[in-house]
Amino acid sequence: MKRGFPVSICVARRLRFIPEERTLVEVTCRTVHGRYLLRPSPLLDEIIIGALARGLGRYGARCIGFAFVSSHYHLLLEVDSAFQLSRVMGYFNSKMAREIGRLTGWHEKIWSRRYQAIVVSQEDAAQIGRLKYVLSHGVKENLVERLRDWPGVHAVRALLDGEVLEGRWFDRTQEYGARRRGEAHDRLKYATHETLTLEPLPCWKHLEPEKRRELIASLVKEIEDEAAAARKRDGVQVAGADAVLNRHPHTCPEKLKKGPAPLFHAATAEMRRFLWSLYAEFVGKFRDAAEKLRAGDLSAVFPRGCFPPALPFVPG
Repeated sequence: MKRGFPVSICVARRLRFIPEERTLVEVTCRTVHGRYLLRPSPLLDEIIIGALARGLGRYGARCIGFAFVSSHYHLLLEVDSAFQLSRVMGYFNSKMAREIGRLTGWHEKIWSRRYQAIVVSQEDAAQIGRLKYVLSHGVKENLVERLRDWPGVHAVRALLDGEVLEGRWFDRTQEYGARRRGEAHDRLKYATHETLTLEPLPCWKHLEPEKRRELIASLVKEIEDEAAAARKRDGVQVAGADAVLNRHPHTCPEKLKKGPAPLFHAATAEMRRFLWSLYAEFVGKFRDAAEKLRAGDLSAVFPRGCFPPALPFVPG
């Protein structure tokens, strides 16, 4: 098969690929078996915001939007490299796994697999479409009627109403040391206040804040109107926030939605082919270098922006 054709570069696990600095990516991660381990609660909500704000601040990535539903979450991030993204997500997911286990009493693995990151093209339509998709969670599943009704962590109130996203990062190491010393302390003694700041979509950075709010309000109205029309057509009622909060975090849905995720989100076939060609070239160079390394050639040159097997990340 010819190199460069998408079929020829299918691998068991896709290579992590960020084509350039300031790349927009949609990150998704699901709980094991789709269990409701992310069921909203005031304590979990402040931990999510605190851990995400701390991870982004520590490694320098930027957050555009997010939605955390009971079984999975979506982030829209702007990152400069696959290394930066891996550090942010490793920091956030490991912290959340420990905290979720503490809160829910679930002692097995928390995440079903490694996070999935999909590159979003620079096209305005592609970026706006992904923001709309991320914000639609909670309503599109017929859980609540309006996005603001979602009882958990969701970007809509910050984007539309200017809600300050405040959370806490809990230092469990210091708490453990205090317990060993027999020290009595309140819940917040070893907690750090964190504030999460949202950045505008790359294609909207040139717009005034008020204009961006108008555009987001229009997206929110589209989401809610489309969901209401679908419910009317199908004769479906929303479950309601109380039903969401009454779920036990260990339970899981009877049926999980599964399907192959695209490698890229693009608005046109031409842009999709272009991104595929970049990825095909990247994979080809990686495989050539990996074969040389496997044969004992320690001078094998891997492409910039990749994670070579058992070697450090290649910057650039």
